[in-house]
Amino acid sequence: MKNIYNRILAFYNTIEGKIAFYPTLLAFIGVNFAFAMAALEDRGVSNYLLDYFPQLILQDGDTALTIISTCIGGLISMMVFSFSMVMLLLSQASSNFSPRLLPGLISDRKNQVILGTYLATILYMIFILFSIEPEDKKYTLPGLSIIIGIVLTVVCLAAFIYFIHNMSQSIQISNIIDKIYIQSKKRLQENIDQETQNDPELSKNFPDTSGWHSYKSSKSGYFQNISLKNIAEICDEHDTRIHLTVPKGFFILSDANFITSEKELDELTVEKITSNISFSKDELVRDNYILAFKQITEIAVKAMSPGINDPGTCINAIDYLTELFALRMKKNNTGVLVNDGKAQIKISIVTFEELAYNVMASLRTYCKHDPIIVQKLIWMLSYLKEQVAEDTSYNEVIIRELGVLLKESKVAFDTNIDIEKVADMAEKV
Repeated sequence: MKNIYNRILAFYNTIEGKIAFYPTLLAFIGVNFAFAMAALEDRGVSNYLLDYFPQLILQDGDTALTIISTCIGGLISMMVFSFSMVMLLLSQASSNFSPRLLPGLISDRKNQVILGTYLATILYMIFILFSIEPEDKKYTLPGLSIIIGIVLTVVCLAAFIYFIHNMSQSIQISNIIDKIYIQSKKRLQENIDQETQNDPELSKNFPDTSGWHSYKSSKSGYFQNISLKNIAEICDEHDTRIHLTVPKGFFILSDANFITSEKELDELTVEKITSNISFSKDELVRDNYILAFKQITEIAVKAMSPGINDPGTCINAIDYLTELFALRMKKNNTGVLVNDGKAQIKISIVTFEELAYNVMASLRTYCKHDPIIVQKLIWMLSYLKEQVAEDTSYNEVIIRELGVLLKESKVAFDTNIDIEKVADMAEKV
């Protein structure tokens, strides 16, 4: 039962990020609402409304048909325009910033709900249209259904105005970076809080897994999430410990070694473990904070390309990277998951050294010719050096990256004044 629940949850998490999820759901609600209103009309709800609020009831069927047809045509035009704006946003974000941003932009729930509201209202109005005849008089018209349709149309107009506002905000790179930062900060803080609640000795005493039994993955995709409690129960049942050799957010190849166990496991048990691990074809920041470093770094690098030439965006990206690195320094490099006071599961992680190198290598390669950006990177490393790190080796990584940055930038600079300026700033670190 738990495996079925986890699979349903994993399926829901997968489809929730699709652009058609909420529009489809709301469209289904709109159709069912139309049938519900038809049932109420059969019970004479409009006759009751006619007795107490006759001003709200239309006088003839021709007028009702004209109003409903006009609303449907206008809503279809708005929906087409809105979808066109979404596609324009995705195209511009992909070309100007980074293709990695597309899953996060597509999964914007606000835009999905607005588009779903359009679609639900259109379908509702179409089904209501079926129940109107031109020769109908006011006492046979579905008066309440028509009024609700008009109200829904007004709601769609208000939603369209908000949609324009939301799209104008979404296209701004500062808001895109800020959204990525907030999601990654939340995810990273959850990992840090989980570590602080556990006994650090449990993580330090996890044994070496190099000689353990290895098992291959029968699936492929990005390692997204894991059901800790279910796998912990499997470990209790077989009196073993598990090590997942690929970090979360990385792509798992089919038939590649992915699971190692302290004790030998049968094929059925390995399949149970795999069923409690969700794989995805997309990468989402809310599931893997490492992706935020990749996305923000790619935005900074793209901003410094000759075609974009936007050093201001690069500086903003470095500011957000500085905050994320400072938060990452509060996390250790063990990757051991503790459940009910037992350290039974370990997941390979991207260490601080690897993360710092991957980010700085890209920034050095594409930004070392700009003295202003180099000074900003020196400031970032200087700030990180002053932070209290969970692991003392983090400062060694920062000092090493600073030395490489200075060496590369001095070669790339064309004037002595730039070299002297950067050198003087580095001496203060």
